[in-house]
Amino acid sequence: MKVQNSLALNFILLTAVICYPAIQKEKKSGPHKLLLISFDGFRWNYDEDVDTPYLDYLTKEGVKAKYVTPPFVTMTSPSHFTIITGRWIEDHGVIHNMMFNTETLRKYGYKETQNKTEWWDNGVLPLWITAQNQGKKTASFHYPGGNANYSGQSVMRTLAESYTHPDSNETEWRENIDIVMDWFAKEDFDFVTLYYGEPDSTGHYIGPETDARRKIIQQIDRTIGYLLTAIEEHSLKDTLNVIITSDHGMTTVKKKPQIEEILLANYIKFRDLVKFDIVDYGGFGMILPKPGKEEEIYQALKNAHPHLQVYKKEEFPEHFHFAKHERVLPILFYGDSGYVINGRWIIYVNKGDHGFDNKGMDMKTIFRAFGPDFKKGYLAEPFDSIHIYPLMCKLLEVQPELNNGSLAFTEDMLSLAASGKCLMPVLGFGTISLLFLLMSI
Repeated sequence: MKVQNSLALNFILLTAVICYPAIQKEKKSGPHKLLLISFDGFRWNYDEDVDTPYLDYLTKEGVKAKYVTPPFVTMTSPSHFTIITGRWIEDHGVIHNMMFNTETLRKYGYKETQNKTEWWDNGVLPLWITAQNQGKKTASFHYPGGNANYSGQSVMRTLAESYTHPDSNETEWRENIDIVMDWFAKEDFDFVTLYYGEPDSTGHYIGPETDARRKIIQQIDRTIGYLLTAIEEHSLKDTLNVIITSDHGMTTVKKKPQIEEILLANYIKFRDLVKFDIVDYGGFGMILPKPGKEEEIYQALKNAHPHLQVYKKEEFPEHFHFAKHERVLPILFYGDSGYVINGRWIIYVNKGDHGFDNKGMDMKTIFRAFGPDFKKGYLAEPFDSIHIYPLMCKLLEVQPELNNGSLAFTEDMLSLAASGKCLMPVLGFGTISLLFLLMSI
């Protein structure tokens, strides 16, 4: 009997010893720092037709997801705000890149909207503010939403893009990394978001299937190499986790004479029927009809073009998690992949675009992660971008706000120590019960 008790106690103590070093280390060192980097418009497979040694290196030294599904609508500001809040777009309210007012008929451009707190502050707190409220130091470097106030609180350190900011200056990209590394190493920041406007700009203006896009991916890869060196030089390798992702993908715009382009003016008279519209902005659009004109517009558009999907707000597909917010206009439409929405005239010049259905593969994005809390050489299954938020909260040891994400989709990419897992559950409840039974004999 004593032998049985001794064996059981020794086994449990051994299991505790196996678990204890990781727990002890975590208590001693505290949570590691976190850098979130977004390369706007980096489609999930952009690294497959070009040499990218540093991205390849990260797949061996960290985590790669097969791809990430962004939220609908697949636009920059809405998608980035989903990442930083873990909320669907209909919950956080940033439904478009442009702030707009249906009474004044005013529309604000993307960069102007970055400085409009009233567009971003809808009762949902981004991770910067939540982390600050729990004693962390946070910063935003050009990341969408970082320049707004939330319930009267601002991000501790924030830089917004200027109207003339160049997207593709490689020297400036490296300088930005140096600044961020100093924030971590010299000022002890805990969480920083860093945004780059490429390869989105190149994908728009030149096209996603071009040599120019392949060259910008190589530039991004070199920048990641510079980041790795900078982490070493600032002695951050053992204390900094890094997540690299994006907001949406990119697809080639279909144009005449190969296809019949979508032109809404072919089917409705804007002057007679429409009070306000958001069109000529990629693959998605909305209309506010004049009083009593909603049904007429809907009937005119719903079967107008074989590649135009048209819905009333209350009938918009639930799986998009988009239409329930009060800002969404009564009639919504999006084009099939590559079919952009033209309003009164066809003046669209972009060679590539997004805003299309997020289930399309051209809208999927990348995910890489590395650092002391991530496994090495781990290939993760695809997941939705809402799940990045609880992962970041876990890494920072921050109690998350209410969110739509789940750590279940990302926790397996964490190391044993970081995930807080213990080897004991692997034994199964039956084995553990038997051990305690032996102790009681």
